[in-house]
Amino acid sequence: MVVNMTQKRWKIVIEYNGRPYSGWQRQTDGIPSVQAAIEDAIYNFCQQNITIHAAGRTDAGVHALGQVAHFDLDYGDRPLSAFDLRKAINAHLRDESIAIVQAEEVPADFQARFDAKNKLYIYKVLNRSAPEAISRGTVWHAKKPLDVAAMQEAATVLLGHHDFTTFRDSQCQAKSPMRTLDRLDIIAKPRAHDGQDIEFHLEALSFLHHQVRNIVGTLALVGSGKWTKDDLKSALEAKDRTKGGPTAPSDGLYLVRIDY
Repeated sequence: MVVNMTQKRWKIVIEYNGRPYSGWQRQTDGIPSVQAAIEDAIYNFCQQNITIHAAGRTDAGVHALGQVAHFDLDYGDRPLSAFDLRKAINAHLRDESIAIVQAEEVPADFQARFDAKNKLYIYKVLNRSAPEAISRGTVWHAKKPLDVAAMQEAATVLLGHHDFTTFRDSQCQAKSPMRTLDRLDIIAKPRAHDGQDIEFHLEALSFLHHQVRNIVGTLALVGSGKWTKDDLKSALEAKDRTKGGPTAPSDGLYLVRIDY
């Protein structure tokens, strides 16, 4: 086995506004994706075709403040610091809604996906009757008042280890619907003139496809008075996606932090 002594593995932390992209994963038809934009930026920097591997794929329109990925790069014997790598990639991302906020050299066996110990997602809701002006496309605009206390109380039934089939997309490819939800906090901040900003903070080792958005959409039924805590509990126990609430829009979802 030949070992490439000049190849290094790099870990990068990525921030992006997901609105212009089809999601994280590169598409075969050339539709813009976050992965493709970064891989193209690396090629333009050093003329190497490399594949970057993310901790998790985000859907079209979903944002990130702390997506993590790794890739292998052979820069020869030339010096390359983490600062210079980040600066070079960002220079070729200047026309994109993407930024590399951190880069570091990591051991050759580091895996962005499989080494992750915890993920934090935040879902943002603008809860007011007036339309969005500044935050359009980056929050879910819920016009009718939502009872945060009722949602927080109902959310307790979702904590812990459960079969989350009710909150799993019908096309989810995960082998098991079993997941452990470690945290679900709902935080509200009043707006000066109308309504409130609401954030749903969810932490777990891993999530099912659309799990966060389906949970938020269902909790919004509780917040609007259409469902009770018992209704939510019954939906969870039904293990049936058709018994759950709607899928919240992608606009408000952020992958915020991944712990290793």
